[in-house]
Amino acid sequence: MDFTEAQILSQAALFIWPLMRIGAMFVSVPLFSIKDVPARVRLIVSVAITLVIMPLLPPLPNIEMFSHEGFMMAVAQVMIGLTSGFILQLVFAAVVFAGQSVALSMGLGFSTMVDPQSGQQVPVVAQLYTIITTLIFISLDGHLLLIQMLLDSFKTLPIGVDAIGANGIWSILMWSSRMFAGGLLLAMPVVASLLLVNIIFGVAARAAPQLQIFSVGFPVTLMLGLLLVWKTLPDVMEQFSGMLTDGYDLIGQLLRL
Repeated sequence: MDFTEAQILSQAALFIWPLMRIGAMFVSVPLFSIKDVPARVRLIVSVAITLVIMPLLPPLPNIEMFSHEGFMMAVAQVMIGLTSGFILQLVFAAVVFAGQSVALSMGLGFSTMVDPQSGQQVPVVAQLYTIITTLIFISLDGHLLLIQMLLDSFKTLPIGVDAIGANGIWSILMWSSRMFAGGLLLAMPVVASLLLVNIIFGVAARAAPQLQIFSVGFPVTLMLGLLLVWKTLPDVMEQFSGMLTDGYDLIGQLLRL
């Protein structure tokens, strides 16, 4: 049985268009986007999910793949997938920002290690927060929820040239301020407490210079900082869960769920 070129391209489009949206999501979503996860694994998972979702997709528009409209449709699908994962990346960036603020306050800014999420050097406190929040993200099935939302978006936001509009992009830009506000809220208890301790050390050193307060200030600040990190960890994780919920709400708004 012979197939025409148009028939072959139409059947390939049934696979290519959803693969672009799903594959773009796996490129940007936390946990799957780290360098330790090979690109081959992301590709295999994307292809497997695409093959499962293909029979359930609504009818696709009659647009040629190798045309201007086809290119714009590809850009739209990639943008939807990247945006879905990027919002969650902002949540984890807030955690890293909080960890960096805490580390600088307690004198551990020089102690760094490679963050597998971003591939950059971050303080060990930020890495501790990242590991714990990643475990919470996995335990809450956050990655599975995002995959489910993306698959549901094929019904609410069908494959086409239309994607996330200017209002959606503006919403993401406005919500990105949560990265700094959320990170500041996460780090504020520890940073404020250590600032008060440093002020007390400064006053004591000014009143009695012969006591050499700053010679013992670093170990005291370090030990107090570790104690505060341990005591405030449950509240930090609770605030992280709230930020994660807000991120999913924004994703649902952009995907019209």
